[in-house]
Amino acid sequence: MVNPTAPHATTADLSVAAMTEGFRTGDLTPVEVLDAVRERVEACEPTLNALWWSDLDQRGRAQAAARESAERWQAGAPRGPLDGVPVTVKENIAVEGVPMPGGHAAGDPQPATADAPITARLRAGGAVLFGATVMPDWGMLSSGVSSRHGITRSPLDPSLTTGGSSAGAGAAAAAGYGPVHIGSDIGGSIRLPGTWLGLATLKPSFGRVPLDAPYLGRCAGPLARRTEDVRAAMQVIGRSDARDYSELPAYTGDYARPLADGDTGVRGLRIGVHTDAGCGEATDPHVARVVRATADALSDAGAEVVEIAPFMDEELLADVDRFWRVRSWADFSALDLDDQRLILPHVARWCMAGADVPAVDLMRCYHSIQRMRAVTIAATVDCDFVLSPVAPMAAFPAEQPMPYTDPSLPMQHIGFTVPYNMSEQPASSVHAGFTPDGRTVAVQVAGRRFDDAGVLALSERIEGITAAAAPVRTVGV
Repeated sequence: MVNPTAPHATTADLSVAAMTEGFRTGDLTPVEVLDAVRERVEACEPTLNALWWSDLDQRGRAQAAARESAERWQAGAPRGPLDGVPVTVKENIAVEGVPMPGGHAAGDPQPATADAPITARLRAGGAVLFGATVMPDWGMLSSGVSSRHGITRSPLDPSLTTGGSSAGAGAAAAAGYGPVHIGSDIGGSIRLPGTWLGLATLKPSFGRVPLDAPYLGRCAGPLARRTEDVRAAMQVIGRSDARDYSELPAYTGDYARPLADGDTGVRGLRIGVHTDAGCGEATDPHVARVVRATADALSDAGAEVVEIAPFMDEELLADVDRFWRVRSWADFSALDLDDQRLILPHVARWCMAGADVPAVDLMRCYHSIQRMRAVTIAATVDCDFVLSPVAPMAAFPAEQPMPYTDPSLPMQHIGFTVPYNMSEQPASSVHAGFTPDGRTVAVQVAGRRFDDAGVLALSERIEGITAAAAPVRTVGV
């Protein structure tokens, strides 16, 4: 059941398909898998700091859910593709009875009074929810640095960042705390951990995964070690829900579809590629090389690969950054002085620049975001998919809040990711290679709005074409 060639592998490392096949045949039970996850958490968590809340006690709700799932599998009546599979959600996705501090140390967060739609879907599908993962202050950093939680570290190299803001979700996925972890993404927060931890991720089409607090550009989606597990998670959480007023019409497919030639091949696809975002920090040549190699492999497999020009610019990047600063300043200024002093200094300095933005300028920033949406769609509409870096740089030190150190700068690293939040198009990360010093590099695959299944299909095909070596966990071994 467990690959004997994988170093230090246990049942916690199995894919969803392998796990549930074991449940079906009786070779494995959900209780045994949860026990393996508990052992992995105990070995890794003192270093990684991925979990805000966990329910791994032998008498906890997760243990009871695992036993109930085992009974369903024994009776031949599983509830779906995640029945018995251990999962986590990010701390800003409500779990009834668990406080939601938003990653910061201010205030006294009270327990959530109800499950979020995602949480409810996971439970209804038989998934074994055992934890909530950490995030940085208000989710406005692309690292695992938090005034409440401290520093979350990479399981691949604890000196390096996880990325963020789905920092704990990324660390949990890379460490093998089970196969599926749900994060959220407003400008890259699912995909950035994907590139810096060697993961498969999906930021779905806006409105595809229901939220109880929708917001401009915000999406929730899975982080995993393989695209097939992302697809399995989407089959459960990627369904409409009336509690989300931004919901899309009901989707009844299984998030699998053939590519252009009727199977998993790429012949006949038109795939755009670019390695220059047009704004922010210049792309590291080692990162660009991985993207170009992936594009060449797709071309060799029969796809039509075409160069597209950068479509973002410095004004678009600065305006969305300013818009978010004002939003976070509204949150910061609502705190009393003692609580303001608890916010991470980098975040406090960053949002203070939003204090004196005139209303007219804020409205201009809003219209600029709509222009971002328009130029993104115009630049990509003639392509079936677009390939790019996820971020222009590889992973940076874990102690840094951002890839750069000056909070007065607009976010220098989101020029490839944020356009697809605002255009509402699906975009994934696919582990595709390494820098010469061994840091992971993913490619981003963006598709047309609503074509989440197509993005997953091409992502899985890229995994097969590139055959990039899997990253190796060094923590807890």
